Order: sequence, then structure tokens, then C-alpha cells
Amino acid sequence: MLRQLEGSQAVARAVTLCRPQVIAAYPISPQTHIVESLSDRVRTGELEACEYMMVESEFGAMSACIGASGAGVRTYTATSSQGLLFMAEALFNASGLGLPIVMTVANRAIGAPINIWNDHSDAMSMRDSGWIQLYADSNQSAVDLHVQAYRLAESLSVPVMVCMDGFILTHAFEEVDLPEQEQVDAFLPRFRPQQALDPDDPLTIGAMVGPEAFAEVKYLMHVKQMAALDEIPMIADDFREAFGRASGGLLQPYRVEGAETVVVALGSVLGTIEDVVDTMRDEGVAVGVLGITCFRPWPVDEVREALRGAQRVVVVEKAFAVGAGGIVGQNVRDAVRGSPVQVYDVVAGLGGRPITRASLRGLLDDVLADRVDPGRLYFLDLDHELVQRELERARHGERPGPHAENMLRALGTVASGAYE
Repeated sequence: MLRQLEGSQAVARAVTLCRPQVIAAYPISPQTHIVESLSDRVRTGELEACEYMMVESEFGAMSACIGASGAGVRTYTATSSQGLLFMAEALFNASGLGLPIVMTVANRAIGAPINIWNDHSDAMSMRDSGWIQLYADSNQSAVDLHVQAYRLAESLSVPVMVCMDGFILTHAFEEVDLPEQEQVDAFLPRFRPQQALDPDDPLTIGAMVGPEAFAEVKYLMHVKQMAALDEIPMIADDFREAFGRASGGLLQPYRVEGAETVVVALGSVLGTIEDVVDTMRDEGVAVGVLGITCFRPWPVDEVREALRGAQRVVVVEKAFAVGAGGIVGQNVRDAVRGSPVQVYDVVAGLGGRPITRASLRGLLDDVLADRVDPGRLYFLDLDHELVQRELERARHGERPGPHAENMLRALGTVASGAYE
């Protein structure tokens, strides 16, 4: 059914169709509309047989989901930014226990300084927490990935986070094809937990494990993640058969055939990149795009194959490892190791800065003209004058103070009292 919906409302409807039995909620922008909508659906009875829990923190939300999933019911929560960090300890517990929890992460920058707008620093900070990470490039993709996420989580008994760009997707109105309840029921089997607490057969979940078995537990977590690399494409194939559209999978290649330069990215920026690629292709420039849908586990073999014919790979990502470099870029390098391809790490869109077609076109023109060093981290649209002014302040012995406040003053901008 085609509907014009806000992204958050569309995701709430998709989650409702998956029939979770426990939802633990704590609001934080920009995911709040999702859990608000779900609370209405529980209150009105549209989402039946579901306990909606308003908890006191994001840590409480994930802890409640761990308890509910451990008891053998389908669970859901959503969070963003500082909220994801607040539940970090519980994230590792959920994955270590092998609990099939599904969570939406409405991607948002991590402070300080405070910033409520989109980038991927929150989810990337938890990339090694043992959760599968799927990235939506549109609201339609977000809807479809949530339905597939439950199938995946419960098939392998692993937690899955579906990442969608905060505000860019969560608050954008788009036409979305919502499935019918009967379709989802046929695609998503009734939840049969691989482990569950049973008073008639008591056991311990979360026992202390010493050196004699800890490595083996962690190894089995890795085995499950690797199994997802086979499971995700199969689920995507089943989804296409059941719903009549291609969605999900590991990668999203676009005009990669014959491309000498391939841009790698994830999330909503893919649409803008594809527009630029279309223009350059019309001009005879051999450029393509490789969208990453599944970032964890990392599909190294599939990425290597997709980039096999490329001479240059430009990785555009909305986060980076401070003091090290690109995060996705390093994973791409692992995939193409041993080949002559040059990999360019480009950081863009931090804190919600727009990534425009003009900027992307300029970047690709500079790469093709060898004006970008593949050995250095490149920041798209960085205000070098503003940065140099701040560095000079410190270099001349002035007390630098907080960089953020100094830069806002230099720009003539008043610091905003943004809320979380």
C-alpha cells in the first residue's frame, strides 16, 4: 500500500507489522517519533499483545529488552547518539548472550560539542559490539530492512540494529510502499526462541565464564556474524519474491560495471552520489557507486569482487576514527589488499553539514586530476581558514579555550541551546 509518510511513522508501522511483544522506549532526538508512534499503536490496540515499557534511560531500555528477549519474546527499541553510548554496556551483553533484539538507530552526531544533526559516529562507535549493522539509504529501505532484520535476528539468534539517517530520513516525508499484515506474517515466522528462561527448566543466562571457555564464546559470536553473510542475501531473495521489490542484501551496486572510479558510501547520501554519477556517465566519465547495506559483518569477499575492475575507490563516510583515519575506508582497504587500486578516505557530512552534488562533483574531479592525496584523510568542504585561525590562536600563546565557542564567535554565530 503506497502511503506518503514521515520516515519515523513508516518505521513504526513496519515494526507494528512484525508484532513485537515488548517495546522498551526512552526518547532522544531524532528517534522519538518512532517510539511515540508505537506507543499510540499499543494504546489503541492496533499493536496487540504488546507491553510498552517507558524506562528511565537508554541503558534501562536495552536492559529491559535483554530481560524480555531472554524470557523468549520478540522485542524492540530505538535510540540515537548519546543514548546509544549510554546503553553500550548492555549492547555487549545482548550480543554476548545471543539475543535476537532489533533496534533502530536514528544516526546522529556524538558530542561534545552538542549537535543533534546527522552523521554516523554513533553507530560506528559500536561497530565492534557484536551487533549486525544494516544501513538504510531511503525510508522505503528502512521499512524493508526492519522486516528483514527480525527474520535475520531470529534465524541466527543475534541482535540487529537498523541504522537510518537522523532527520534526513526520520523526519522526511516520502512515498512508501507499506506491506500488508498477511504478507509480513507469511514472511516472518512466529518467534521460536533458541533460548528462553523457563521456570520448569531453570538455567542461568549470563553466567561467569573464565579463561577456559571465554575465547570459544567469542569465537562462536564471530561464527554467527560470518553466517549472516550467507543468510542476509537469502533473506533478501525471499523478500523480493514475497513483496515484489529488491531490497536489503549486502551491497547496493550502481553503474559499477566498467567503472574505473567507484564511490563507496552508506546511508542516505547514496541518492545524491548516484545523481552525480549519472551526470558524469553522460559526459563519458567511467564512474560508479557501491552502496554498503551491511557494514557488520563486513562483506569483504563481496566488496573485493564488486571493486575488482576499479582503478580508484573514493570512500565517502560520515564518521572517522580520530587519530587514525577513515573507518569504512580501512575496511575497504582490507577488501582490496594486494590489488593496485588506490583508496581515498573522504570524511563528509559531520554534524549534519550538507553533502551537495557540487561538492561531490568537485571531489571526483579533483581525484581524477590527482589533486587529492590517497595517503591522507580528506575532509570535504572543510573551512581551512577557520581552522587555521584557531590553530594560530594557540600557536601565539593565547589561551585557546573551547574550540567550538571560539569558532562560533569567529563566524558571528551564537551558540545554540540544543536539547537532547
